[in-house]
Amino acid sequence: MDYLSLARVIHVLAVVFWIGGVAMVTTVIIPAVKRMNSPEERMETFEKIEGRFSLQAKITTVLTALSGLFMLYSMDAWERFKYIQFWWLHAMVCIWLIFTIVLFILEPFVLHKLFKKYGIKNPEKTFNILHRAHWVLLILSLITIIGAVAGSHGWYFF
Repeated sequence: MDYLSLARVIHVLAVVFWIGGVAMVTTVIIPAVKRMNSPEERMETFEKIEGRFSLQAKITTVLTALSGLFMLYSMDAWERFKYIQFWWLHAMVCIWLIFTIVLFILEPFVLHKLFKKYGIKNPEKTFNILHRAHWVLLILSLITIIGAVAGSHGWYFF
């Protein structure tokens, strides 16, 4: 069995589920929830959906990290971090780090409480901030994916 190929498959599938979920939340779920009349209904609906996605995102970010580390180790590709043409490797690590901090630290210990506190007081502002943050993360993730696919196939922007 070719473990490097298996790691690539796991890595790509994990990223598809993870960032695909972020895209779904950003482009479909948050806009739909923002249109609900009752602030309580918005909060309840969003927390139910986001709670289920949070588990998927946690599992897929861990799988992404493990498979990515395995590929770097197997190919002895650590030196690529020295070169600007492999900027997408740095971007992957940064995106992964941001999401990991949000999912495993900020969301359970800080963001969940703030969301409950401000989501009822000022639901429009709260959901607008939430929506903008998701858009920023999604756009950064998509730029990284574009760079990774292009770069891993020899198309360097630098």
